This record gives sequence, C-alpha cells and structure tokens, in this order.
Amino acid sequence: MKAILILALMSFLVTAKAQEVIPVYSGNIPGAKPTPADYVENTEVRSNGTLSITKVSIPTLTVFEAPKNIATGTAVIICPGGGYGALAFSHEGTDVAKRFNAIGVTAFVLKYRLPSDAIMVDKTYGPLQDAQQAIYLIRKNAKKYGIKANKIGIMGFSAGGHFASTLIAHYNDLKIDDPEKINLKPNFGALIYPVISFEESVHTGTMKNLLGPNPPENLKHYFSANKNVNKKTPPTFFVHAKDDKTVPYENSVLMNEALKKHGVDTDIYLFEKGGHGFGLINKTSDVDWFNLLADWMKKEKF
Repeated sequence: MKAILILALMSFLVTAKAQEVIPVYSGNIPGAKPTPADYVENTEVRSNGTLSITKVSIPTLTVFEAPKNIATGTAVIICPGGGYGALAFSHEGTDVAKRFNAIGVTAFVLKYRLPSDAIMVDKTYGPLQDAQQAIYLIRKNAKKYGIKANKIGIMGFSAGGHFASTLIAHYNDLKIDDPEKINLKPNFGALIYPVISFEESVHTGTMKNLLGPNPPENLKHYFSANKNVNKKTPPTFFVHAKDDKTVPYENSVLMNEALKKHGVDTDIYLFEKGGHGFGLINKTSDVDWFNLLADWMKKEKF
C-alpha cells in the first residue's frame, strides 16, 4: 500500500509539474500575519488515492490551458473542498480541470488559504479575499491565457462550494485592492454538493473553521449565500445527492430556490444516492453530471 501511495504522489507531481503555477498575490497578502515556523504546508496522498493539502498560507493558481484547437474562450476557477481544514486537490481540483480542458475550457485550480488565526489577522474574510484576488488576476490577464473576460466562472465542491458561493454573493463587497476597478463578478457558478447556509441545514465543521465556535448571527447571515443573492447574481448550476449525510442536499435547494425567486438562470441535478465527496464520478449512478454541466454552459453561452 505504501508503494502505491508513493507512486500516486509521484504521478501527481509529474502531472502538476507540467502546469504553470502562479501566486494569487504579487506582493503582500492582505491581512496576513508572519507565518509561524511550525505552520508548514503539507501534501498527502490519502489511502483512497486522493491528494490532500493542509496548512496553506500562500495561495496559488494552477493553470490548465485549453488546447488552442478547441478553446472556447471560457475559463473556470475550481475550488476544492475539505471543510476549510484541507483541500481535496486532485479529485475536486486537478482531475476536474482536465475534464474542462477536454471541452475547450481553461481551468485554474485555486489553492486557497485555509482560515487560521495563526496566519491571519481575521480568518473570517481570508477566503473571500483569495476568491476576489483570483478572479481579479485572471480577468486582468485574460488575453494572456486566451480567454474572454466575460466568460469566467467559479466552481466549488463542498466547503469549496461555500467559498465559491461567497464570491457569487459578495463580489461587490471589496476586500482586496482593485486599483483598475476590475469587475470581480463571476459570469457563472457551478456548486457541487456545496455548503451554503450557516442558518439552515448547517455543516457545523465548515462554519466553525471559518467563523469560530460561537459566531454572531450577523456573520452567519453574511456567509449564507442564499440570503444574499439578488437579480444580478450570476447563473449557477448545482449537483447534490439526496442521501448526503455530511452536507444535506437542502443546501443546494435553498440556494437554487433563492436564485429562482430573483429570476436568475439556474439548474440543479439531484442524485438519489451517492453520499458526499464523490467528485466527478458518482458510482451509484450512470449519469455523468459533468456532461450535464457542459450542456448547461452551452445553453448559457459559456
């Protein structure tokens, strides 16, 4: 088993080495404290073969450029899940980026900072800063990557879905420097078994890691994306399994219904089974949800 894990890690590193990795911030990271000597980023291949990253203090984007002969000009920022305590970087990140490349979409896998009092002055808004900075950087450099500035979306899995939904809801609440006044609004969203609400159907671990053990009601409301959408919120696609015991599927339903109420284009696919964290492949079903997402993106002209 140990040999298999080593081979899996080597395979990932070889694959990742071929991709450009760029820092999300070119200078000082806003709200950052000096990183303690014992706060060292850790990469681990888990027993199921997936890659997990913890203790992220320097956020990066791993770039997967679409082949030029099929490139559509669309781009997506992919935010892996992990409860704001880790990043499921392969099956909710790099594997998904490769699927996007196959349909002509350039993908950026975001290794975002995990909220921590050890490295942040205020860990509550650190993830939102990284989300805003990521779309700022990509939109600013759209021509460099052969993408269209009006075709940039954000996708998130589980707590990464919460991360993405926070940008979808709060792109106008500026938490970074934006001297060029670049629009930080994603053009579309894709939320896969996402954490959405800190007021209903709450995933307490995600909330605690972001807001602390006893957050005030105003913060719980702010970080419940379904309570902060409006008619200008970007169109969004959802995937969830009804038997998800980790993040109840009501999270996706709440957000989907809130968007519909405001007249925002949205679509949702609910598996009967599949649990949580299945990534691209729900082994209980023959339905390939990624193909459904690709069809929806075409319909929405992305």
